Amino acid sequence: MIAGYLATTATAAIEPIGGPQIDYAKLTPILLVLAAAMVSVVLEALLPRESRRNAQLVLVVAVLLASLVSVFLLAGTNTLTANGALAIDAPGLFMQGSILLLALLSALVMAERRVDPAGDAFTARASALPGSEDEQAFTRQGWLQTEIWPLFLFCVGGMLVFVVSNDLLTMFVALEVMSLPLYLLVAMSRRRRLLSQEASLKYFLLGAFGSAFFLYGAALTYGFAGTLNFGEISDKLSAVAGPNGLLIAGIGLIAVGLLFKLGAVPFHQWVPDVYQGAPTPLTGFMAAAVKFSAFGALLRIMYVAFGGARWDWRPAFWVIAVLTMLVGVILALTQNDVKRMLAYSSIAHAGFLLIGVLAANNAGLGGTIFYLLAYGVSTIGAFALVSLVRDPAGEATSLSSWVGLGKRSPLVAGAFALFLLAFAGIPLTSGFVAKFYVFTAGVAGGATPVVIIAVIASAIAAFFYGRVIVLMFFTQPKADGPSVVIPSTLTAVSIGFCVALTVLLGVVPQAVLDVAEKASTFVR
Repeated sequence: MIAGYLATTATAAIEPIGGPQIDYAKLTPILLVLAAAMVSVVLEALLPRESRRNAQLVLVVAVLLASLVSVFLLAGTNTLTANGALAIDAPGLFMQGSILLLALLSALVMAERRVDPAGDAFTARASALPGSEDEQAFTRQGWLQTEIWPLFLFCVGGMLVFVVSNDLLTMFVALEVMSLPLYLLVAMSRRRRLLSQEASLKYFLLGAFGSAFFLYGAALTYGFAGTLNFGEISDKLSAVAGPNGLLIAGIGLIAVGLLFKLGAVPFHQWVPDVYQGAPTPLTGFMAAAVKFSAFGALLRIMYVAFGGARWDWRPAFWVIAVLTMLVGVILALTQNDVKRMLAYSSIAHAGFLLIGVLAANNAGLGGTIFYLLAYGVSTIGAFALVSLVRDPAGEATSLSSWVGLGKRSPLVAGAFALFLLAFAGIPLTSGFVAKFYVFTAGVAGGATPVVIIAVIASAIAAFFYGRVIVLMFFTQPKADGPSVVIPSTLTAVSIGFCVALTVLLGVVPQAVLDVAEKASTFVR
């Protein structure tokens, strides 16, 4: 008997163990970006300093365009790969394509060199003490911190994995790949370095708390289901009758980790300080792409893994959505800094977007991803325009500096007013269509009271957006007011595209709405 057992064990030991089944063709957008990030590191190590910027910029733009094309070529794919760890489906591809588009627009603004006489928006040497002779020497020589580009690509690669993750472990790894480069990039502002470093520290500490909550929630969920796969968690939910303490705690902690990333109340404390302290082109990227990826992950986990427990988590999301909307718009009323005002506006929009999550229906999913695209494009354009209004100290972000900007530079003020109107949800802008779509889904999902509060919050928001428009167009400019710098072609193209898409998504949105509606079902 012992000999038979040993023979059986030996036979089992030599049998080949199958590896994960990965369809690499379906992962082309992710693989291209991550491969380019590694190539970018090599370029940074091998190329002479004066050649790095152009080479890195060509690489970044080329790979983002190639990845965007690959997303279109994958249209219609609806499959699980990597042993179920990744879900390549219509919502995931829509989110990946949108993130790549937003990243491309952000990269063009980040590459701007004409606006700041000292270089781009990033410090010449991040390792030097702010204001030190070492830093000033690098600035005088015109050197640039080109390490931002591999960090940027790793961040984008993490986002692409984040929105298609189909198990909790993969999602956590993607969360860290996305977040860690951002902690560094936030600290690299050329102007007001101490404020930038303070913002980076706050972002890192609170981001670490968010990651810890997510990881602990994943452990508790595993204790309930015995698996980390979303589909298997859903099956376990269907097989268990009645509430379970491990499950409820796991859902709550995972939700807290993701709500940190999207800046929902009461996990929003980092948003105003980080948005104000970070380099302005990076702030636009964070407000658009990071919010998109965080909501994409939240939608997938709540709809696929925890959809069967919606009656347990929806009441909490009702409260969080209402608080997020009201806190965002009320505190935005008190701001005297443009970047902080847009930061609190971003918090309010997170509340509006949560209506699509708590709707828990296909219309909520389609409406949310359309809203995220519309909001993201307008946000990148708005922050790009903020970087053009300058005084001798750098960006003039105080609202008092924007007095009479419409008379000083009608084109910049007009474009900024358009983005503010889109944020307010005024008809014939992308914001109106996006809000209408999400609010309709909320009503259909039984969240009518939350939608009513959202409409009231939108009316309050229209006041502080309108206040800025009045300051720009109906107030006399100061004699010693800031100047508006003419940007390079890269930034001009990015802003122009944002303006055009904001108008098109408001006037003729049907083509994109149809795609969003078709991308309203997750593969399980």
